[in-house]
Formats: sequence, structure tokens, C-alpha cells
Amino acid sequence: MRAPIFLIPTGLLAIIAGWIAHGGGLPDPAQAVATVGDIVGLHRTHPFAVTCLLFCAQVLMAAFAVPGSSLLLLAAGAACGLLGGTLLSLSACTLGAVLTMLGSRRFLRAAVVRRHGARLRELDAGFARDGAFYLFSLRMLPMIPFVVVNLAAGLTGMRLWTFAWVSFVGMFASTLAYAHAGVELARVGSPQGLLSPGLLLALAAIGLVPLVSGKLLERRGVFVMAGARDR
Repeated sequence: MRAPIFLIPTGLLAIIAGWIAHGGGLPDPAQAVATVGDIVGLHRTHPFAVTCLLFCAQVLMAAFAVPGSSLLLLAAGAACGLLGGTLLSLSACTLGAVLTMLGSRRFLRAAVVRRHGARLRELDAGFARDGAFYLFSLRMLPMIPFVVVNLAAGLTGMRLWTFAWVSFVGMFASTLAYAHAGVELARVGSPQGLLSPGLLLALAAIGLVPLVSGKLLERRGVFVMAGARDR
């Protein structure tokens, strides 16, 4: 007998809350297998409802900087596949970032202009010239926390569409790596399969994406250009 439909969000939220209670962040592999397996089980029974809930949960976690987003990135890949999980997570995280950016622009920008008008004009000038390039490098290299970048962008005059598409493209590589790890977690299905080559490569990719991105951006002179303009 199928569970009543209203129990689906309750079950998913309980899984997410349990993950956050254990600290969020990059998951312990054994715990991730069990947690992602629970979400995948719910998705098999009610695919549309769970997909919508995964999307909404990722939007809220991205917008309000709630810890534990890595769990949902893995779960999206495990439940929706590599392509579906990547697009789901990218869309949700981009929307969450846009909401934070708009909130910053609506509620913080006026106060910052009153107190730091001259500095904000300099920041606006820099973003008008190279804002998309700087934002892309920050998305590829998480040197500054995700939510801080969103808040700072809202204080500038960057166009909303530019912020959205650059964020989407800049987060693609890391999101793809997480989705692939989720697919592998679903495939191994038990803690005994955690040492499978596919899963180890997927977890390694999560750590290597920022390093490789940093080297590529450094070779193209991103940090040199930024430093020269700051002077």
C-alpha cells in the first residue's frame, strides 16, 4: 500500500534534517549511501513530487545558506541521473543565488550607498567593466562563500540576467561532479561498494574541480588582471 502523498515531504524533510543535524558539508561516504538511498527510494515511489521537493529544498538552502547542500547535490544525481540531476541542481542553486542577490539589492543596497557611496561607485565601475568575468572566476573557485558572493553582487549594478547565466555556467563543473558522485553512490547501493573505482573517481573530481579551475584561470591571467586594476 502506498504512503499518503502528504507523507512524502515529511519523509524527505526528516532525511534532510537528520543530515543537517550531523553537520552537513561533504558527507561521510557510509552515511551518504544510506541517506541518498532513502531519498532515491522515495523518488521511485513518487518521482514527480520528490523531484519538486528536491528542487525547492535546494533553492531554499542556496538562498539562505543552510548547511547540507552537498547531500541534495548527491541525491539529485542518484535520483534523476547525471544529466537530470545536474540540470535540477544547477537550476535550483542559480534560482537560490538570484533570490539572495535580489534581496540584497532590495534591502541592503540603499543603506550601503548612504554609508559607503564612494566605495560602492568604484565597485560598480569595476563590475560594469569586468563583472561577469570576476563572477565567473568566483563561481569556479569558491574562495569566497557562495552566499557572500550573492550578497555582494546585489550591492552592485550588475544586471540580473548576467548574474544568473554566469552563475549557471560557473557552477556547472562542480555540480556535474557532485551529480556523478550521486550516480555512483546509487549504483554501489551499500557501504561495501564504497571503494569502487567509479565512486572514488567521482569523489576525487569534487576536490579536483576547484584546483584545476584555479590553474586554468591563473594561466589566463585572471588574478594578475584583478591585482593590477586594484592598484
